[in-house]
Amino acid sequence: MPGSAMNRCADARAVAATVPGADGGNAGLRPPMVPRQASFFPPPVLNPFVQQTRLGVARRIQIFFLGIILLPIRALLVAIILLLSWSLAAISTACCPEKLTHPITGWKRKITHPVLKFLGHAMFFSMGFVVTVKGKIATPLEAPIFVVAPHSTFFDGIACVAAGLPSIVSRNENVQVPLIGRILRALQPVLVSRVDPDSRKNTINEIIRRATSGGEWPQFMPVQVPSDEERSDPVLFASTIRNVMAEALKIPVTDHTYEDCRLMISAGQLTLPMEAGLVEFTKISRKLKLDWDGIRKHLDEYAAIASSSKGGRIGIEEFAEYLKLPVSDVLRQLFALFDRNHDGSIDFREYVIGLAVLCNPANTEEIIQVAFKLFDVDEDGFITEEEFSTILQASLGVPDLDVSGLFKEIAQGDSVSYEEFKSFALKHPEYAKIFTTYLDLQTCHVFSLPKEVQATPSVVSNKVSPESHEESTSDKKDD
Repeated sequence: MPGSAMNRCADARAVAATVPGADGGNAGLRPPMVPRQASFFPPPVLNPFVQQTRLGVARRIQIFFLGIILLPIRALLVAIILLLSWSLAAISTACCPEKLTHPITGWKRKITHPVLKFLGHAMFFSMGFVVTVKGKIATPLEAPIFVVAPHSTFFDGIACVAAGLPSIVSRNENVQVPLIGRILRALQPVLVSRVDPDSRKNTINEIIRRATSGGEWPQFMPVQVPSDEERSDPVLFASTIRNVMAEALKIPVTDHTYEDCRLMISAGQLTLPMEAGLVEFTKISRKLKLDWDGIRKHLDEYAAIASSSKGGRIGIEEFAEYLKLPVSDVLRQLFALFDRNHDGSIDFREYVIGLAVLCNPANTEEIIQVAFKLFDVDEDGFITEEEFSTILQASLGVPDLDVSGLFKEIAQGDSVSYEEFKSFALKHPEYAKIFTTYLDLQTCHVFSLPKEVQATPSVVSNKVSPESHEESTSDKKDD
């Protein structure tokens, strides 16, 4: 039996050595950590969708009293400016067709446009906004199109005024709004209908027509000339523009997208902190070849583990409880591989990366076969609870380990067949990494021993033989 166990361990170590991150040939006391890819480093801003503002007592008092005084004054000034702007806009768009086919020209454009621009600056100043424009605005001939985001708040109006009141793309319903609609028409917008199936195509054609008009229409604004490489790769050009904007604003760049917002909502529904769902979805899904359904499924799994912990993060205790295993050297090693920033906990982003980078590559058919053979001590094609307990007790260094709960999850009867073992392993890739991590630790332990001891079969068999487990306790402490 010792020789058979030794052979199975040797086979298992040989297979485990093929798993990414394994390095059993080194003589260190611990297998090396999987190298951290820079592309998987946490984003500089963990949650860009929330702005935390903390006001002191003095600041709150100042806001209260100045608000009482300034609010009515600001409201009055804004109302006056809006009425004046509406009057000018009405004059500018008088006798113009409902659908603009030609730009506003002549005195209407020369007089009303600069006055409306001045009134726009005055309105935002009266509201308390002081806008500073950096750089030089390009001419309409040099850059007829200007792209701005997110198109979701009244801050869009600030960008519009600062850009010199260019024509904008707006939904058709906005020009029907009293007062504001008439001012919007004076900007000669490109109107989009959400009920017209041809609206998208018509909008693109209208933008092209205006952009190639030689400066007849108002600009759409400033300039970033693409390189030859960027001309052939729109994604690269978009990334360049994003970096230029971030540098000008002195803010970091992240890869969070709309899908991260959906994951935040899902995390909240699972009683997790909403920010727990942030993973930089687009980057993670592209690099790890994961789709929305896959990451959403992982969120359910993560919530099942982390729901009992404070802060929605997985600690070593929750990790052990989920795997139905005690906290041991092997489990700590696996936990450390998941814990990429070494803060003692696993967040959802680390969990997704860990499964994809660590566990799934280790969960191969060959690894599952070797693991089954190692547990099948009597080689009869089935694993009994006694065999299962014997191997786990020895490998984890816990002589009185109760594995009945984990065994019942795998077995449909009194023993486990290979198909049952494989089915459970494929659904729980974490156990494959536990198995290979254990083999890594044992290989490192053997290589750290004197050569004459390495050649002794009993040393190897002790690692899987519970009868001699107590004799190897001191070795484990040194490991």
